[in-house]
Amino acid sequence: MTVNFEYVGVDASDTLSTFTEEKLEKLFNRYEFLISATIRFKQDEKSHDTGKICNIELSLPGPRIFATSNERNFEVSVRETISDLERQLKKRKEVYKTH
Repeated sequence: MTVNFEYVGVDASDTLSTFTEEKLEKLFNRYEFLISATIRFKQDEKSHDTGKICNIELSLPGPRIFATSNERNFEVSVRETISDLERQLKKRKEVYKTH
């Protein structure tokens, strides 16, 4: 599993990186066809209630899968993004089963 982190306008955080890797580990274990993940953390200064943006792009055979969320803190944003990715991966796995 290859995981690349990018922090855009945000200080790099080992705690956040570890938390995200733990959550992604479950996906990588469940879906063996995953190759790598690119995670981008951004801060949106214009949004006061939310503004913590997490973008995750998964590399796998076929088109890449991408999800993003904008929440009040990065941990919630990571959970929401991974939940969206898991929904997409379930659909993709059904396609693989039929072939």
